[in-house]
Amino acid sequence: MPESLPSLHVLGGRQFGGADHFYVRLVQALHEAGQTVTAVNRAGSPVAKALAESGVEQVHFPFANGWDAWTIWRLRKLIESRQPCIVQTYQGRATRLTRLPSKSRVIHIARLGAYYKIDGYYRHAHAWIGPSKGVCDYLIRSGLPAERVFHIGNFVPAPVATSPDGIETLRREHAIPEDAWVLFALGRLIDIKGFDDLLKAFALLPPEIDGRPVVLLIAGTGPMEAELKALSTQLGLDTQVRWLGWQDPPDAFYNLADVFICPSRKESLGNVILEAWNHGLPVVSTRTPGGTELIDDGRTGLLSPIQDPPALAGRIKDMLMATPAQRTAFGDAGRHYLQANFSKPAIVKAYLSLYDQLLMNGP
Repeated sequence: MPESLPSLHVLGGRQFGGADHFYVRLVQALHEAGQTVTAVNRAGSPVAKALAESGVEQVHFPFANGWDAWTIWRLRKLIESRQPCIVQTYQGRATRLTRLPSKSRVIHIARLGAYYKIDGYYRHAHAWIGPSKGVCDYLIRSGLPAERVFHIGNFVPAPVATSPDGIETLRREHAIPEDAWVLFALGRLIDIKGFDDLLKAFALLPPEIDGRPVVLLIAGTGPMEAELKALSTQLGLDTQVRWLGWQDPPDAFYNLADVFICPSRKESLGNVILEAWNHGLPVVSTRTPGGTELIDDGRTGLLSPIQDPPALAGRIKDMLMATPAQRTAFGDAGRHYLQANFSKPAIVKAYLSLYDQLLMNGP
């Protein structure tokens, strides 16, 4: 394998969701591994700010929309001048706007984080990466050649410890009783993340379980924030739910929590599940494609039907009524699965091996 495989990594989004976080992590990891990496993104975007002090070279284009001819032309000129081995695009807009000359020897890889529309956005790439087996199967069913579809998972950053004093400070700041059960959920406050289902499930739980009060922490922002807060009030949960806003990094709240909840209606992988395991937390998740692919029900976590608050409440109660040793075993099993399958060295090695393989075979 060559010591360095120059690559351009292109992302056109404005937000900072799971795919955007992984973009930052991967380009940093490739840079740290001695690779020649250029990050192409929007000026002033969250990913641009996150990479500002990383040492990774950045180039900024407008990515105004899916038909931004100015960005298409500038991207093509950048590729012609740099002649990277690999151009890797993330999500639909960046992939749609990346158009290589027909005779180019540069390999275009499109990474899809979920079950996105293929036609008009992704089909012109030379190869495709899905972070889960479910996404890869979907790409093949959509007519992409199976021999050019590759499954490479995500990795999450090393967990940051929180001191006992730091935990106590969080408890005081958010009025969390010392003996409370702390449930934690994290994500964008949008429909597919299922936070309304979580609130309805939480309302079905008794205010105390095994003599301990139950508190729910929700970290995130999004267009449903006002609606969800109104629902929480309507359900009589204002004294039990804490709205944390956007938390980056969220490590301290993972460290504070007893159980992590992933109530999503759609989840192709579930980075938050990986992050929870990274902190040794037991997980309760809905049976999304990502949740069922990651979690061995009853061993590495507990699974619940999608959009079924009573069932989700039952699974949460099951986890809280388990013995401390059983909850620890759930968290330990999840962390071991994470370390065996989603470690940073393993994922970086998989990307570099794929680059080498594709370069040997050509576009």
